[in-house]
Amino acid sequence: MRRLALHWQILIGMIAGVLFGVLMVQLNAQEFVKDYIKPFGTIFIRLLKLIAIPLILASLIKGIADLKDISKLSSMGLKTIGLYLVSTIIAVTIGLSIVNLVNPGSSISEPDRQELMASFEGDANKKIEVATKTKDNGPLQALVDMVPENIFGAAMSNRNMLQVIFFAVFFGIGMILIKEEQSRPLKDFFESVNHVVLKMIDLIMLASPIGVFALLAALVVDSPSADVFIALLWYSLCVVIGLALMILVVYPLAVKAVTGKSIPFFFKGISPAQLLAFSTSSSAATLPVTMERVEEHLGVDKEVSSFVLPIGATINMDGTSLYQAVAAVFIAGALGIDLSFSDQLIIVMTATLASIGSAAVPGAGMVMLVIVLGAIGVPEAGLALIFAVDRPLDMCRTMVNVTGDATVSMIVAKWEGKLNEPNVKDWDDHYQKA
Repeated sequence: MRRLALHWQILIGMIAGVLFGVLMVQLNAQEFVKDYIKPFGTIFIRLLKLIAIPLILASLIKGIADLKDISKLSSMGLKTIGLYLVSTIIAVTIGLSIVNLVNPGSSISEPDRQELMASFEGDANKKIEVATKTKDNGPLQALVDMVPENIFGAAMSNRNMLQVIFFAVFFGIGMILIKEEQSRPLKDFFESVNHVVLKMIDLIMLASPIGVFALLAALVVDSPSADVFIALLWYSLCVVIGLALMILVVYPLAVKAVTGKSIPFFFKGISPAQLLAFSTSSSAATLPVTMERVEEHLGVDKEVSSFVLPIGATINMDGTSLYQAVAAVFIAGALGIDLSFSDQLIIVMTATLASIGSAAVPGAGMVMLVIVLGAIGVPEAGLALIFAVDRPLDMCRTMVNVTGDATVSMIVAKWEGKLNEPNVKDWDDHYQKA
């Protein structure tokens, strides 16, 4: 009997997790979920993060070495960075348009505002501290942070992903510049490592329905009260509508226009990665699955995917930038501050640049929002107003980030003549044979 398609298994796991979490809340069994269900979700995320660094090193070094020409690398790099910047500006503009139209900040009542500020003041202060340190480091600190002092030290944390990418690119360039017979053993080694890691992804994906079940059940149990959610409903809707426009309109139309691939083809290929991004709230954790889906199911050549996707996981933050734009205007409105047109232009520029510089910063989205607020003169303490709904919105914006990465990889592959027919004709037979 044929097994249910992978994306349906993940979706069923998510729905079952939410329903189970609601049931446990009604039975006052939250501690049971935290003690015996949540750990399985944590293990699932750790397994995905476990293979992120080996996958980037193996696939990126091999992919760059196969280019055989540094000019191809620079061409691909310029196209990749350019597309990521354009998509980020589009995302921020969409977010600003929606939040200005709805003006959700005016719907926050004074009691709700005071309650939220009091409840999340400590969390806000921690983010403000990190952001202050980031600003004090100077405008070029992001470039300094990109270069590792020690590759083994950098590889010890997924937060140093950009440093690992820098080393992999540098190492790959070194392989291009030596003789073919000298680099061949290394190419074979990294290709073998890449195949092993991809097989590990297949095995991990077999457990994905259980993993997302545990993650969603824990999220429901840890969520704040319904009253707080209602007070922030309009703000959340603005973010979700903007993110939905990116996923359902901007990305698929871009894929259709440039590559000629159908919209159902795109979503069928990337949907498991989207659902995992939603469940884990981590582009880094989802990266191995994104790479596998893009290569095997969307037909992007490994030379392109191994370069474009790791960079996208660190600097392409369309969903995060959109959320920052909406949150900044919402917080300003809730605090009774009117923003001028020039203030909104500053939001566009700051959010776009922040999406690139946020890779090495823990809790990047919230921390960089502090910098955006500071740029337009809005009190950073207002960050506390949105903490209550940040986790579910973080899940949504991570899904947008991952979808944007896949979109750019397909477009760059088309421009480079590296977009092929998918290797996997039967979409989920790949995982059933794992």
